[in-house]
Amino acid sequence: MSLRSFINVTPLIDVMLVLLIIFMIVTPFLANGQIVVPRSANPDRRPEDRNEVRLGIDREGVFRLDQGSGMTRVGDEDLARRLKEIYSTRTKDRVMFLRADQNIEFGRVQQAIEIARQAGVRVVGAITEQKQTLIKKKEGG
Repeated sequence: MSLRSFINVTPLIDVMLVLLIIFMIVTPFLANGQIVVPRSANPDRRPEDRNEVRLGIDREGVFRLDQGSGMTRVGDEDLARRLKEIYSTRTKDRVMFLRADQNIEFGRVQQAIEIARQAGVRVVGAITEQKQTLIKKKEGG
């Protein structure tokens, strides 16, 4: 009698089917490109420092840079140059705060972060909005 060995492929097929189902469910979420930034329930309130650099991205995807004197519109080609000018003189404080409209594609935020990193920014902080809650007033008080 000769010994015959066969590979059992049933577990392999089971795993492949499970992976296929997972990818079928996850793919539409990845293709959408929309990511919802969570809102903070209780953000720390602190005064804005005049030396802080804030970069905003509006709903059209336009960059707006604020160095403490108010938001000014910055073109895509000028953003890297302006950030390099700002951060080339800084030795320790290389922080930039980023605020983006919730309806833009996340790729635009990634592009802004990459430009900032190449310009010398070491830390990118996200500016979030506080959740809106209704506060019930006490009666008679």
